[in-house]
Amino acid sequence: MQIVKRSATALFLAVLSFSAVAHPHSFITLKTQIMVKDEQVTGLKMRWVMDELTSADLLYDAGNAKPGDEIWKKLAAEVMANVLGQHYFTEFWHNGEKVKFLNRPTQYGMSRIDHQAVLTFILPLAEPQPLAGQKYTFSTFDPSYYVDMSYAEDSDVTLPDGLKSQCALTIDTPEPSDETLNFASSLDKDDAPPEDMNLGKQFAQTVTLPCQ
Repeated sequence: MQIVKRSATALFLAVLSFSAVAHPHSFITLKTQIMVKDEQVTGLKMRWVMDELTSADLLYDAGNAKPGDEIWKKLAAEVMANVLGQHYFTEFWHNGEKVKFLNRPTQYGMSRIDHQAVLTFILPLAEPQPLAGQKYTFSTFDPSYYVDMSYAEDSDVTLPDGLKSQCALTIDTPEPSDETLNFASSLDKDDAPPEDMNLGKQFAQTVTLPCQ
């Protein structure tokens, strides 16, 4: 095994096997809760569970640390620095325009589940957004598609109980063309697709939030 250090899009100093040949090389399972206050969207509460290979380096550094130990704070800060460098790897849209985020999360932390590292944080919108009669979409993805970031189940995106009669949630999983799939498969771990191709976005799931 080797530790591969890439640009911020590689996220976490992922530990990868020599046999890895095609993008993606790392996998993160997402869970998101819509944060709401006073009938307005205020942010996204996110939970990212990394695959075991991606987790290995972080968990090695953590050793046998218990929840709340200082090492978890240090690791969380290092990971969040990379996440912030890529604008949380998330786009949030309303009426064809991107909604801006605050430059810092309101809270964040790191922990482990068995052999997997877990990053949790609140992604705050720069300005609260009204819900009534509005529709929002958002996606979380690595533009290079070096890291696959996806929801395993539709239920992995949730609303506060009080809004379930007013708003709905759907997750759309794209079907990239054979040409795009073949291109992604051709990329070695040291390759990067052209930036203007935005390869990761072509594989990104889109969450739609319409409200009455």
